[in-house]
Amino acid sequence: MAETSDTRTPAQIEADIRRRREVLAETLDEIGVRVHPKTIVGDAKAKVVSNIDHTLGRAYVQANRVVSDVRAKFVDDEGAPRLERVIPAALLVVGVVGLLAVGTRRRKR
Repeated sequence: MAETSDTRTPAQIEADIRRRREVLAETLDEIGVRVHPKTIVGDAKAKVVSNIDHTLGRAYVQANRVVSDVRAKFVDDEGAPRLERVIPAALLVVGVVGLLAVGTRRRKR
């Protein structure tokens, strides 16, 4: 229970004032650190890095899922290629590359 001002000695009052000043000084130091530009920039950088890591993690999981889905379409459960799907896809890729090559040659002339 707190003592009333009537029963405290001047030494107790001075000690209380000293303690309160120390607590106030610590609080002001903490506030100074929190509002310092380097602290604000550091906190902002940490938040950006965290968001980037989170975004990259989600992108990695999504890319892995897409690769697994595509692989499942071109490879059977035993790991053998599904030729009925691989050959048409390969022909399509060769055709697109060929058309791009022809288009590039025509532009150069």
